[in-house]
Amino acid sequence: MTGMLASVNSLAEARLVLQVGVDIIDLKQPEQGALGALSLADVKAIVADVNGRCPVSATIGDLPMQAELVYNAVKAMAETGVDYVKIGFFPGGDWPGTLDKLSGLTALNYRLIAVLFADIQPDFSILTAIKTAGFTGVMVDTMDKSGGTLTQLMSDNVITAFIKEAKEQSLLCGLAGSLRLADVDLLMPYEPDYLGFRGALCQAHKRVGHLNISAVETIKNLMSKNNLTKNRLR
Repeated sequence: MTGMLASVNSLAEARLVLQVGVDIIDLKQPEQGALGALSLADVKAIVADVNGRCPVSATIGDLPMQAELVYNAVKAMAETGVDYVKIGFFPGGDWPGTLDKLSGLTALNYRLIAVLFADIQPDFSILTAIKTAGFTGVMVDTMDKSGGTLTQLMSDNVITAFIKEAKEQSLLCGLAGSLRLADVDLLMPYEPDYLGFRGALCQAHKRVGHLNISAVETIKNLMSKNNLTKNRLR
């Protein structure tokens, strides 16, 4: 089964996607970058309102790979009560040192998701280190939202390699990056654990716009149909 992750930027949007029955509610502020963060107060309020009816993830913002900075941001976000904390692995900085520092949090059962970016052609050998650091999952997204969709930036072979490596490492794996309705049929055969959406759920497909409940329902229904067909073939 492949779940639907819907990124939202407010309590009102979280309630909307919860009504549709998405599988993961992802909290981010699109106006502040690829993985812009909501305030801790807003995240805490949304988590309390969702009240366990759906898993909730949240991003820590577009932070440089500086171990202490990322560690403190992850710890603060996790203390809001979210189920998963997403960390963007941006170019440059100290990736090994940051992973080592964060292993202190995964040892305390913090569930962390590493986000790699298709537009910088990530080396998936990093997944071994991500697993060793105790992360729960990994996803591929896009950093530059004007540079094309995930399916335009990553070939079939590369997507296959990512999913295979993630599953071999027993990591939850997700695909995102300006995905559109047409990408559902293209990506679900790879059997990722989830597909992530923001722009496709918004009016006029603008990721900084307001969510359109009809668009959320359309993608959710298509994914459900794909999952049902897949189960019947097994």
